[in-house]
Amino acid sequence: MSATLDASAPKAAATTRRHAVIHRMVMDKHVCPWGLRALHLLRSHGFEVEDRPLRTREEVDRFKNEQGVKTTPQIFVDGARIGGHDDLRRYLGLKVRDPKAVTYAPVAWLFAASLALALAASVSAFGTALTGRAAEWTVGFAMVLLALQKLRDVDSFATMFLGYDLLAQRWVPYGRIYPYAEALAGVLMVAGVLNWLSVPIALTIGTVGAVSVFKAVYVDRRELKCACVGGDSNVPLGFVSLLENVMMVGMAVWMVSAHGLA
Repeated sequence: MSATLDASAPKAAATTRRHAVIHRMVMDKHVCPWGLRALHLLRSHGFEVEDRPLRTREEVDRFKNEQGVKTTPQIFVDGARIGGHDDLRRYLGLKVRDPKAVTYAPVAWLFAASLALALAASVSAFGTALTGRAAEWTVGFAMVLLALQKLRDVDSFATMFLGYDLLAQRWVPYGRIYPYAEALAGVLMVAGVLNWLSVPIALTIGTVGAVSVFKAVYVDRRELKCACVGGDSNVPLGFVSLLENVMMVGMAVWMVSAHGLA
C-alpha cells in the first residue's frame, strides 16, 4: 500500500512543485485501488500528473526491483520519490489512518442509523416521527445491527467475548449463542410480538453483560477491547458495551410495563 518515505523527498508540498509521476498497477484482473486514490489526490491538489500504469506482473516486478521498493503505487514529485499512498498523504499534510487506533465511529454510526430507521418507520406507520414506537424501534434496530456486526465472524466475537463475560467464561458455547439471541430479541421487539420470549432473552443477556462489563472495567480495572461490534473491533470495553447491555435491560422492562408478556 505504501513504501518508506525516501529521505531525499521534501517534507511538505511546495506550491511551486506541481509535476508528479505515479507508477501504479493497472492490469487486466487487478487495478490497484491505492493507485487510484493516489492519482485522485494528486489531481485534486493541482498537480500535473504523468500516469505510468504497470500493466503486467513482469512490469510490476521489474519496477520494484529497479526502485528497490516492495509496494506500488509509487509517486515522484519533481524527480524525488515520495513513496506510496500513505506517504503521499503525509507529504500533502493530510492525516493517515491508523488501523489500530481506538475509535467509537462504528458504534456512533450504528446508533445513528438505528435512530434514522426508527424515525423513518414511525413516519411511514403513523405520519409522525416522534412516537413511542419510534423509541422502541430505535433500541430494537440497534440490537439487530449490533448482532449483525458480531455475526460477521462469530468465532472472533466469541473469543474476544470470553475475555470478560462471566457467563461465557463458565459456559463457552454462550459466546456463540449470544449474537443470535440478541438478533432474535431485537426483531421480536421491533415486531412487538412474543414478548414472553424476547423479554427474558434481553433481560438475561443484558443483565449478565452489564455485570460482566462493570466488573471487568470498573472493579478489576482491566483494559480490554469491546466485542460489541465484532471480534475485530478497536472500541475499548467500557461505556459503549455497558450502554448496549443497559439498553437491552431497559427495553425488556419497558416492553413488559407497556405491552405485557403477550
